[in-house]
Amino acid sequence: MKITVRQITFTAILMAMTTALCYFHVPLGFTNLYLVDIAICTAGILLTPFFAAVAGGMGAFFGDLLFYPQAMIVSLIVRTVQVLIISVFAHYIMKNKPFISALIGCSIGVIVMAFGYSYFAVLFYSRIEVALAKLPLEALQAAVGVVVALPLCYKCRLKSLFDEYLRKGDAN
Repeated sequence: MKITVRQITFTAILMAMTTALCYFHVPLGFTNLYLVDIAICTAGILLTPFFAAVAGGMGAFFGDLLFYPQAMIVSLIVRTVQVLIISVFAHYIMKNKPFISALIGCSIGVIVMAFGYSYFAVLFYSRIEVALAKLPLEALQAAVGVVVALPLCYKCRLKSLFDEYLRKGDAN
């Protein structure tokens, strides 16, 4: 596998976006809706699994290192698994229907993210009630990422532009 400068650059850009979006949130009164899932889903759709795991997993790790250090290891694990699933579906499953494949991958990623953070909440807080209370909010947060990333990548043609740009880099 040949690694290009463009792949490294886009991985770094998406990792930085993931890190930055760990900070930005929409307050809902009783909790905050973090926007990091937009970058996670976008990285999974655009990048191949290895690069997506680096951008999503490490980006979430660094974001939590800066803004919420208690959860950085949890974020590394959960976000890496989430973005790997999204990327595998977006790049290797149902190649003739990329949008549907990415939608399925993102939907499974929502489940992985929601249950992953809830599982670790039980370990940290030792109360399943806390985890069950957070489960719908985690799923909502991940779903917002899907709802923004899929149209961004497919309707706004970010995915095709990204693939075209990477192919140009391979030709040079």
